[in-house]
Parts: sequence; C-alpha cells; structure tokens
Amino acid sequence: MWQWLTLLFALLPCALVQLSLVFIHRDVSRDRPLVLLLHLLQLGPLVRCVEVFYIYFRAGRVEEPYVSITKKRQMPKDGYSEEIEKEVGQAEGKLCTHRSAFSRASVIQAFLGSAPQLTLQLYICVLQQEITAARSIFMVLSLLSIVYGALRCNILAIKIKYDDYDVSVKPAAYLCIFMWRSFEIATRVTVLVLFSSVLQIWTLPVVLVNFFGFFFYPWILFWQSKSPFPENIEKALSRVGTTIVLCLLTFLYAGINMFCWSAVQVKLNDPDLINKSQNWYRLTVYYMLRFIENAFLLLMWYIYKTDIYLYVCAPLLVLQLLIGYCMAVLFMLVFYQFCHPCKKLFSSSISEGLLSCFKFLCFICKPPKSTVLTDKAEVKSSENTDEAWSSSKTIDSQKGNPHQSVSSNA
Repeated sequence: MWQWLTLLFALLPCALVQLSLVFIHRDVSRDRPLVLLLHLLQLGPLVRCVEVFYIYFRAGRVEEPYVSITKKRQMPKDGYSEEIEKEVGQAEGKLCTHRSAFSRASVIQAFLGSAPQLTLQLYICVLQQEITAARSIFMVLSLLSIVYGALRCNILAIKIKYDDYDVSVKPAAYLCIFMWRSFEIATRVTVLVLFSSVLQIWTLPVVLVNFFGFFFYPWILFWQSKSPFPENIEKALSRVGTTIVLCLLTFLYAGINMFCWSAVQVKLNDPDLINKSQNWYRLTVYYMLRFIENAFLLLMWYIYKTDIYLYVCAPLLVLQLLIGYCMAVLFMLVFYQFCHPCKKLFSSSISEGLLSCFKFLCFICKPPKSTVLTDKAEVKSSENTDEAWSSSKTIDSQKGNPHQSVSSNA
C-alpha cells in the first residue's frame, strides 16, 4: 500500500503539471501533435526548457515586426509615482508566458505531489521507527519543493495584486518567506503525522473537513454574491469546461490551505478570479484557527500516544512544534511589516490590521452594553425597593407606638 501511494503521489502531480502546461500554452487548439505526444510521455517540461533556451539565444538577432507597449508605475517615493513605458517584443512575451507557466506548475507540483509525499514518507518513518538515507533525502527534497512552491505562490500573489506597478523583490523578502514557509509547513506536516500515527480512524474526518471546507468556501462566497457565472476565462471553453477549470482551481486552493496559508485568495466573481484586496481579518482568523487545531491534534496525540513514542519526550516535542509554528507567524509578520515590496501601497500596516482584528474579537467576546445597563438598573431598582420597604416599616412602627415617636422627637 505504501508503495502504491508513493507512486500515486509521484505520478498524479506530474500528469496535472503536463495538463496545466498544455492548457496555458493552448497546445490543444494548435496543430502540435509532437508536443502533445511528449506531454503524454511526461517530457513536456523538458521540451519547454529547450524551447525557452532557443528563444532566449535567438532574441535580439532578428528585428521583430511589431512590439507591444506596457505601462508600469514605480513604487511611490515622497508621495509621487512615475509611470514608465516599456516595449515588449514577441520573444520577451513568450519567455514571460513560459515563466508564468512554470511558476504555476511548481505550485501544483508542490502541494498536490510533494506535500502528500512528505506526509506519507514521514508517516512510514514513524511507524518503522527508522529513517533511511534514501528516505531522508526524499523527504528533504519534498520539503524544499513545497517551500519553493509556497514562495512562488507568494510572489505570484504580489504580482497579480499589484499588476500596475513595477515590483522588485529584495533578497531579505525571499529569506523571510523561506523561513516563514519552512517553519509553517514542517510543523503542520509533523502534527498531521503524529496525530495519524495514533488515531488512524479520525485522520480521514480531519483531512476531509479541512479539504472540503476550503474547497467549498470560494463557491459559497460566489453563490452569496449572486454574480453571473464567469464566461471570460477562455473563449474556446464551453460552460462545462469552464466549470471543470474552476473546480480544479478551487481544488488546488484547498490543497494549499491544507498545509499553509494561501497567499492567492480565490474570488470566483472577479474577472481575474483573484481577490486583490489585502484582508488582514481573514489572515488573522486563519492562523488563530490553525494554531488551535494544531494544539488540539497534539493534545490528542499526547493522550493516546502508543509505545513507539516510549523514548520520546512528549511535552518537549509538543512545545517545540508550537514554538515552531509561532516562529512561522513571527517571520510572516516581519515580512509584511518590513520586507514586503509593496508595503507603501498598504492602506494599513500589518500591526494596525492585527490591532483592529484583536479589538474586533474583544468586542465580540465582550457582553453587550445594554445587558450591563439592564443589570445595573435592576440592581438599583431592587435597592430602591428595599429602601422604600424599610422606610415604610419604620413609618408603620411609629404609627403603632406614638410615645416612642414623641420621645424620639424630643
């Protein structure tokens, strides 16, 4: 079973990568049978690399018949932003298409292939209580593939959201993203493996709730918006083909959010299918719920751990995993606060956004003011009633004993 799962997690993402490359380059509508055959033989990426090098080395030797002009705005300096026009030739346009196609393919390979593969191999190591050299190399390569895919996902999100600007990512930003994604993905995979090793029956419900929750979330928002069905994804596609493409997109979105925060938020009622607004509330809620979920799964593992963890210091391991996830959140905050290439375009910084989120959560948890005022009014009215009752008793007693009242007056 482990061998078949290993082969499945290796071949399925490869097939999806081939399909994505064919779809992006529109090879189906062209008369390119050799390229389609090579894609079926799992040689599509290799052919694309050869084509990229051929275009790159021939660029500039022959004058191109026409060029397109793109306009990009620079990052604002002292409140001013200049607009720069740039000529883009056919060769450069083809290279950009190949680059975007490989970026999307790396994301698919990372979260639909390498992430399940890493989880499976670590699970096998835990059950067999040994880590072989081949399996350790395999797991390291899978982890690097996931981190690279998450990094590419972040860069794609930045370039899609700020398409009008000339975005340049600095090495410090790459380092923060790498550390952020490494801690987040490593701790998430370890928590899932520990939980599944002691409670195999409950692993499937946890995975299905996570996956289908993120899968149906964009569709629920789309149905609530009552927007028309998107028809402008690809002119050659029918309504059924468009639905299949959207389902595959939400499938990938759910696969990413299973292991880490998806920087690209799917929005089906948008023409670009991407939510370009910076939503700090959704980011805060995701990491709070994910931290609670990881803590709960670790607690279940600690309660039901078996004899294979006899020589493992369980409290120390739980503490290390929780600290590792907090380190991921810390590097994320550093990235958005100091290293984000478009931080000058934020309407509010990450610190202000988190502060407003916490105020909002505290406001929800706080009891309503009307209830407090009602309670105070009831207490005050009861006190007034007690005072009136005591005064009436005094008057009655005075009426019953007039000598006492005269002596008291005296």
